[in-house]
Amino acid sequence: MSLINFDSIRELVSKGSTKQKQELFKEVLLMVLARAARADSNVEVIEIAQVQKVLQEQTGETFSEADIRTAASSELFEKQSLERYLSSATRKLSEGERIAILGALAGIIRSDAEIRYAELDFFDSVATALRATPSEIAGMTTTNN
Repeated sequence: MSLINFDSIRELVSKGSTKQKQELFKEVLLMVLARAARADSNVEVIEIAQVQKVLQEQTGETFSEADIRTAASSELFEKQSLERYLSSATRKLSEGERIAILGALAGIIRSDAEIRYAELDFFDSVATALRATPSEIAGMTTTNN
């Protein structure tokens, strides 16, 4: 995959097609997971591998280590914070997508055997920006009977 393109997030004002919504989910997932790997300023190889695995499972696409590292440091090039992007994106993400993002984020944070305060703060800021409910944070959703 080529370098990250955040156009989907920037175009949230207009109603998007299913493909645009899928791209948005992919971009949000990449940004959140890549930055989670760097949240404690200590990017472990296992975290990068876990991010790659989750992205492959969730999107069906392969992301290189360079893609992930670029997304992790992309805040240096942005005019708005990740929280502002997520606050905008959450209007277009479904409950299931928000749950998937938070579940994947929790898995990345747990992947290096040590959870640090910075990682917990990052999780909390993402959950808040996504306007996640306690049940969404716990990974619970209703089932259609």
